[in-house]
Amino acid sequence: MRVIKEKNKREKILQAAITVLSEKGLEKTKISDIVKEAGVAQGTFYLYFPSKNALIPAIADSMFQKSLEKIKEKIDDNTSFFHQLEDIIDITFQVTAEYREVLALCYSGLAITGVLQEWEKIYEPYYNWIEERIIIAQNKKEIRDDMNSRIIAKLLIELIEGTAEQVYLFEEDEKNASDYHRELLSFIKHSFAK
Repeated sequence: MRVIKEKNKREKILQAAITVLSEKGLEKTKISDIVKEAGVAQGTFYLYFPSKNALIPAIADSMFQKSLEKIKEKIDDNTSFFHQLEDIIDITFQVTAEYREVLALCYSGLAITGVLQEWEKIYEPYYNWIEERIIIAQNKKEIRDDMNSRIIAKLLIELIEGTAEQVYLFEEDEKNASDYHRELLSFIKHSFAK
């Protein structure tokens, strides 16, 4: 019971931090703003996080875990690799659009705080999961089998997320999102085709 309560407090702090940081930015946000939003004492904050900057990797990890859960829920292991890939692209685009401010904050916060290496740890389960799908598809002869599955998994994730970020973080007009989606899928299919 205590573990659940502590997890809930930590999650409350993270959600409050996302709200406050999205409104004020990293520099202008004070810990007192976050704990007020979370409805917890300031000392409670320090039980979970040694500093405001320590929130950034935790927020990134929380966001990533939610995104990966959505992807895993949607993917049907019995469908073809390319059908799974299309679902992964769809969800990645949706999550990036929905959480664009938080993602931008995480990227800038990770760069400012100097903990970009945390990103690799956060992504390790995703790399493993995508690599499994690639190996299965290679064994089924759905895609080329002359590719290093580990490297391709990392490149694939970077390509999908980079494209979604281009649309929702850097483009001035999101009307081209479907074009980006279509071209991305076409590019990957041609790259992976036997």
